Amino acid sequence: MDNQYTYYTPGQDSNQQNQSNMNGENQNYNHKEPRKKKGTPKWVKTACLGLVFGLVASAAFQTSNIVAGKVLGADDSKTAKKTETVSNAKLTTSADSKVSSDVAEIAKNAMPSVVSITNMSVQQVQNFFGGIQEQESKSVGSGIIIGQNDSELLVVTNNHVVEGCDTLTVSFIDEESVEANVKGTDPNKDLAVVAVDISKIPENTMKEIAVATMGDSTQLQVGESAIAIGNALGYGQSVTSGIISATSRQMDGIEGDMLQTDAAINPGNSGGALLNAKGEVIGINTAKVATDAVEGMGYAIPISQAQDTIENLMNQETRTKVAENERGYIGIEGVDVTEDTSQMYNMPTGVYVSNVISRGGADKAGITKGSVITAINGTSVNSMEALQEQLQYYKVGEKVTLTIATPGNNGEYESSDVEVTLGEGSR
Repeated sequence: MDNQYTYYTPGQDSNQQNQSNMNGENQNYNHKEPRKKKGTPKWVKTACLGLVFGLVASAAFQTSNIVAGKVLGADDSKTAKKTETVSNAKLTTSADSKVSSDVAEIAKNAMPSVVSITNMSVQQVQNFFGGIQEQESKSVGSGIIIGQNDSELLVVTNNHVVEGCDTLTVSFIDEESVEANVKGTDPNKDLAVVAVDISKIPENTMKEIAVATMGDSTQLQVGESAIAIGNALGYGQSVTSGIISATSRQMDGIEGDMLQTDAAINPGNSGGALLNAKGEVIGINTAKVATDAVEGMGYAIPISQAQDTIENLMNQETRTKVAENERGYIGIEGVDVTEDTSQMYNMPTGVYVSNVISRGGADKAGITKGSVITAINGTSVNSMEALQEQLQYYKVGEKVTLTIATPGNNGEYESSDVEVTLGEGSR
């Protein structure tokens, strides 16, 4: 349509005038030519065309969305939410609060094999007037069900959880509590096995509990998942999670390597289970570094390292404490050989025999001054207190086997077992 308009070209009128003069034609210079109608500018046309194209494209797009929504069932009008203004803001909560995770599943399966342990003991304390009086003390810990025999349910824990106990109580997953006895301990490795009489455990409780599955701690790698379960602060079973931070740590007072984890291990967790991602026991929770400068450093005894000791303690005879006037004595005076003393004088930890009571059990068995008692009936002892605690289970006249270390000709201590018949006395 553009070709029906004639556009003005600069200099056109003057050329036409000159051409007319040359042809001799008379021109009326006062006559005005009719003004030609100008056409619409191109930019206006372009803008209009763009607007038309946009409207058509938008209509087509909306039509396709409506058709797709009808076909596919994606109608936004059904899912849109109306926004309302409210005077009091509230958090939106879900009606379904159930949470599912790997840790939750592992904890659910493992909790029936973890118990709480309460240690009631009697301690001598100094009163306000300077005298000595007995005071009952309560401490709490955890344990792991590791098996059973014909008459007992067996639980492994730390030695320091049951140390000095007068009365020991085990509480199961259903909160049923039953009195227990120490089957065997190893203070050097901070391990103990506790026995619960099956006949005293209610039938419903026996259906709720389970024996833990042991893992292989030798295959652990730094960074693996770790889950700790135990009776933290005596409040009941709780679960924490983290990773294995290190696999070969040393701690004062405990033989062997330790596992380090950042899973929270608090007072009361001692003796509880450290699990891997399969829910297997890889460690026995033992201690936590509790200082203002340290965060997230807990320790556990590797289960593979403890296995032989645990099996030895499991197979010992379960004994109950005897009346104080019936207890037997070895017949020695002793001094503790601590780790520092052991390193300084190159001697084993245990009880250094500083004196042998004449005609006592030790004297009759040939034990001499300077010997070091390291174990009684296979249970290691690292102090005079630990030795006396073991003797609480034996009467006068009973025989015990003491492991004795004596210095050899080369200065090194040589170990041997000596059978001693316990006698009367105070040591």
